[in-house]
Amino acid sequence: MIRWNNDYNCGAHPVILQAFMDTNGESYGGYGMDEWCERAAVEIKKHLGGADADIHFMLGGTQVNYTMIAAALRPYQGIICADSGHIQVHETGAVEHTGHKIHVVPGVKGKITARAVEREAEDYRSSDIPEHVTQPKMVFLSFPSEYGTIYTKEELSDISRVCRKYGLYLMVDGARMGYGLGAEGNDVTLADIAAAADIFYIGGTKCGAMMGEAVVIVNEELKDHFRSYMKQNGGLLAKGWVLGLQFYTLFRDGTYFDITERADRYAMDIRRAFAEKGIESYIDSPTNQQFLLLTEEQKEKLAKNHIFENQFQTRDGRFCVRFCTSWSTKEADVQALLRDIRAL
Repeated sequence: MIRWNNDYNCGAHPVILQAFMDTNGESYGGYGMDEWCERAAVEIKKHLGGADADIHFMLGGTQVNYTMIAAALRPYQGIICADSGHIQVHETGAVEHTGHKIHVVPGVKGKITARAVEREAEDYRSSDIPEHVTQPKMVFLSFPSEYGTIYTKEELSDISRVCRKYGLYLMVDGARMGYGLGAEGNDVTLADIAAAADIFYIGGTKCGAMMGEAVVIVNEELKDHFRSYMKQNGGLLAKGWVLGLQFYTLFRDGTYFDITERADRYAMDIRRAFAEKGIESYIDSPTNQQFLLLTEEQKEKLAKNHIFENQFQTRDGRFCVRFCTSWSTKEADVQALLRDIRAL
C-alpha cells in the first residue's frame, strides 16, 4: 500500500539523519541556547529581506499556534479566522482552551479575505458596547490554506494593510510553507511574508524534518518574554539543538525549497492524470494537497493499492478525497498511482 493520506508519514530527509549521526557524540547547551539554533536562525534570516526577527524552535504546529496566540492576546481579545482555518477545524479547541475566542468569517477557496477582516474589525470599532464583546486583535491565516490554495502577494498585502489600520496582529501558520513557496505561479517569498506578518512559522515536520517548526517574530511587541510563553506551554525543548540542527541542515543549501518544490511537481502530475480521466478537483490547488471528487467505484478501486484521506461526501454522491505528496514521495510511487488512475 502506498500512502498519500498525509505529508508526514516518513521519518526525516537523509541529510538530516546524517547530520544527527555526525553530531551525535557532541554535547550542547539546552533549551535552544546552542550553536545549531544560532546557525539555523542565521540561515533563515537570509530569506527574510532584512527583517529584524527573533527566531525560536518548537516541536509541532498546534503547540506553536496556541503559544503564539497566547503570547499576543489579552484575556478579552480574540482571533479572526476563516471558517476553514486550521485552528478552527483541526485543533480540538486548542485556541479556545487558552481562553481566546475565534471570530469565524467566511473564507473564499479556503482563504480569508481583507474585506472579511475589515468587516469584523469595523463591527468592533463601531460597537456601542465594546466592553461586552470580544475584541478581535489578531488575524490567522495559513500559507498554503487548509485546501492547498495560496495567497498572492497582493492578497497578503491587502490583509496586512487592514490589520495595521485596525491595530491587529497578522499571524501566518506555515506548517506547509515550503509547498506554498514552491508552487507553480506563486509570487510570494519568505521576505514578503516577513514584511506582511507580525509573527509566523516555517514548518519542518511536514517539510523534511523529523519534527519541529521555526517561529519567526517580526513585531517588537511580540518578542518580549516569548521564551517564557514557550516554557509555560511545554514548548521549550531541553534538547533544543535537535531542532536547530534540522533547520540549519535544511536551509544551508536550499534543500528545504528543493524537496518541497519537487513534491508540488508530483502533485501536478497527479492532478493532470485525474483531469485526463474526466475526474474533477474539488478545489484548484497548486500545492502538494490535491482534493478530488471520486465515485464510490473509483474510490474503491484506488483504495486497493493506495491509502488516501476521505474528506466528505457531496450531495451528488461523490466522495471528496485528499491525496498528499511530500518531500519523501518517490517517483516510482507516483508512476504507480498514475497507472492506477489511467486504469479507472
